[in-house]
Formats: sequence, C-alpha cells, structure tokens
Amino acid sequence: MKKLVLLVLAVFTVLTINTAVGAKTMTVALDADPVSLDIHVQLSGGMLQLSHWCFDPLVRWTKEMTFEPRLATKWERINEYRMRFYLRQGVKFHSGNTFTAKDVKWTFDRMRKSVDYKGLVEPFVGVAIIDDYTVDIVTAKPYALLLNMATYFFAMDSQFYSGQDDNGQPKDAIVKIGPSFALNNASGTGPFVVKSREQGIRMVMERFKDYWDTASPGNVETFILTPIKEDATRVAALLSGDVDFISPVPPQDFKRIESDAKVKLVTCNGGRIITLQLNQERRPEFKDVRVRQAMVYAINNQGIVDKIMKGTATVAGQQGPEGYAGYKENLVPRYDLEKAKKLMKEAGLEKGFECTMIAPNNRYVNDEKIAEAAVQMLAKINIKVNLKTMPKAQYWDEFDAKAADIQMIGWHSDTEDSGNFTEFLAMCPNAETGYGQYNSGNYCNKKIDELTLAAQSETDLAKRAKILQEIEQILYDDAAFIPFHWQNHSYAGKENIEIEPVINSMNFPYFGDIVVK
Repeated sequence: MKKLVLLVLAVFTVLTINTAVGAKTMTVALDADPVSLDIHVQLSGGMLQLSHWCFDPLVRWTKEMTFEPRLATKWERINEYRMRFYLRQGVKFHSGNTFTAKDVKWTFDRMRKSVDYKGLVEPFVGVAIIDDYTVDIVTAKPYALLLNMATYFFAMDSQFYSGQDDNGQPKDAIVKIGPSFALNNASGTGPFVVKSREQGIRMVMERFKDYWDTASPGNVETFILTPIKEDATRVAALLSGDVDFISPVPPQDFKRIESDAKVKLVTCNGGRIITLQLNQERRPEFKDVRVRQAMVYAINNQGIVDKIMKGTATVAGQQGPEGYAGYKENLVPRYDLEKAKKLMKEAGLEKGFECTMIAPNNRYVNDEKIAEAAVQMLAKINIKVNLKTMPKAQYWDEFDAKAADIQMIGWHSDTEDSGNFTEFLAMCPNAETGYGQYNSGNYCNKKIDELTLAAQSETDLAKRAKILQEIEQILYDDAAFIPFHWQNHSYAGKENIEIEPVINSMNFPYFGDIVVK
C-alpha cells in the first residue's frame, strides 16, 4: 500500500512539473491600461481590446476584414429590418453561468444606457429573443452595417451583473467616475479571467479553463498586462527581457528593434485618423471658413509624417483612408504656407490671435510631439497656441468638457467604414441620439447630418459610396477639422512569439489566440 501511495505521488509530481513547464506566461506592456473592467463605460480602443480578452462578440473581424463566427455560429437576413443570429450552445461565463439569448438582449439593453454607446446603437430597435439560442437584431430602418455593428455586441453575464452590490448600488450601473460593481468585477465568456487588477500598475489574467473555443491555437495560460506610458521605458523593458510583448513601438526605435535578433517588429496598416478639432463656440474666429482653411494649409502634415513619424504613417487629407467607401483621390493634403497667410489676410486676421489647445501625451504615437509641431506651424500664420498636454487618463475628461479651443482626437472607424467617422466626429452634437459625441469643435452642417443618415439606410453599396464621398468633399471644403495622418499599428515581441496571426487593422490583438513557442 505504501509503495502504491508513493507511486501515485510520483506520477502526480511529474504531471505537475510537466504542466508547469508547458504553461506559458506572457507579459505585455502597452502604453496604457483599460480604465475599467466595465466594457460599456467608455468606447475606446483600450476598452475594446479588453473586451476581446475577457468577453466575446457575436461575430469578429478576421485579418482579411471578413467576418467569422464567435458567440453566433451563423446568421441570416430575415428582411431589411431584421437579421437572425443563431447562438453557440454550451458556452459558459467565467462565473459558471450558462450563456443564452437572454444575455445578448440584456447586454444590448445595457449598451443603450451608456453615454458612449448611444450613437453606436442608435440605428437599432433592439434584440428579440426567438428561443434560448436564437435572437433577431432589429433596426428602425434598413441598415447596411448591421453585421459590422454585431462585432461590438460582447455578451455580458446578465445573472452576474443583476441585483445590488455591497453598497446597495445596482450591479449593472454604468459609472464613468467613481466606484461601481462593474469597475472591478467582470464575467464574460472570453479566453481570460481577470485575477487581480491594480489600475495603472498591473493586471493579471489567467486562461479560462472552460473556454468554449477549444480550436483556438492560443497557449498562454497567464497573461500579465503592465502599462508603461513612456516609449523609451517600454522599449527598454522588451530589450532587457522584462516583458515579452509591447505596443505601440515608437517610430524612432524601429531600427533598434529590427537590429536585435532576440526580438522582432511587426507593423500593419491602420485606419486611425489623427486630427485637431476647432471649437467654433469658444472661438468666433473659427466660425470663418477662411480661418479654418488657413489653419489646414499651415499644417505640414507630410513633414510630420517624415520627421516625427519617421515614415510610419500615411499622410491624410480626409477622414477615411484608401479602401474605405468614402475615399476620394482628389482630397489630398494641402500644405501651402503662402496660401494660409493669404486666407488669414482675407479674413482680416493677418495679425493673428491667441487660443488654447489640449492633447494627450500617451494615447497616440508621438501625440505630444505632433501637437508641439502644430503649435509651431500655426505660429507662422500668427496664431499663438497655448498648449497643454496630459496623460490619457486625465485627457478624456478635459476633452468631454471641451476645455480648450483646439483639441486633438484620433479615431478608428468602429465599423471599418467612412460613415462612422462622420457619425461621431462631424455630425452636429446631439446628446439624445449620441451623434457628434466626439465633435468637440461643435462643427454643425445640417447637410452633413442629412447625408450621413441617408448613408446608414442605403443598402446599395455603390450608391452608399457616392453619398460618403459627397460627405468627405463637403468636410474638405469646409475645413471641418485639421487632418494629420492615418496611424499605423506597431508591435514588437520576443522572437518566440507568433505576433502576425493575431494582429489586425482595428488594433485589437487577439491575445487569446497567440502562440508562444
């Protein structure tokens, strides 16, 4: 009997050692971490990355920009107002609760309560439950991008988030500033479960043992997120071996990483436009189209791409990049300092004026340097800009408050489509519908609103493209914003990490599928 016990213990020890050896831990350093575990508290790249780590959408974009099944196994259009989704069975939430149609409906109803998601869900009437594993997503009018939007329907655990927390607050409360249950508690169906979180310091996630996607090649068992906002420190952490993966990689360090055999650099095209918005309600000068045009002509965005971005971005003259339906070849960057000065003179502002500007210093690649360059360029047409930069965590409250005359914002189309830029950045701000939610310049052109809404319901893609191009032309002529460039995505990791298969133009690395050799 004693020998048998010893044999069992020996086998158990070997198995434990083998499991430990086979288990992979990956430490990732990003420039910032998610502001919350509540995926509806903010519509931002960082929060959507978290959504893909710990939750799952109905469908997901592939690297080739097609759709692949996730929590929905298949879908079909019932009519021009309704699309039916057949849900995956046998899926568990991190809490152990079973995923069903009620969770999809509950999640959608909660999205409606989010200030940030208002514009995103505005076209939808709601979710109709057909049975436990079938739902219809219903729109108020024909909507061409319904499937695109389904990539943002991440199922939350309705049972887990129901009831009240220890403070008597509803667990499903969406709280931007202040404590809430969802701030520090999460139950999704995704590949990783949050084990611990120290905001701004460290978040530890472990692979969900009951994860439904058994076909996933991912072999990372422990995923540690360490935010490092300083570019140089983040790169140094990778090169020293302290972290396994970083993003973004500052352009000035591309060659340094490429020359190190222990690590590798991977980039891909991204559609995020970096812009400045001009608040016409704060500065009467910005109401004059000649002044706005002068400011656009004064910005040498090609020079910024060449000198600051080191050629790792694509200079922009419009919202959507080439390949998007609204792209127009004639809407090119228009740096012309002499023309800028002439326009200022025509506007009676040859001597210029003074204004304020805010920008983040850790949200976009080289954001602070870009802002500083813009200040110097605008000074050449006698516009004195008092610039204040700040970390992302502080910036968005200031941005929402429209605290400065000029504000920087970058935007990647939520739908991989030109119309989304306009819905959030250029439509007249409307608190009820959520349109113009991030239009801090208060630019308002009723024709733009009319065309944008028309594009939403136009299911003929050729006709829709013409509408989107008309929008881009009006915004260009109106100098509705100052464009810089479309930002490329950049990643670097240790040589044994297979980065290429899990990255995409949305900048949502699917870490659940990543392989560490």
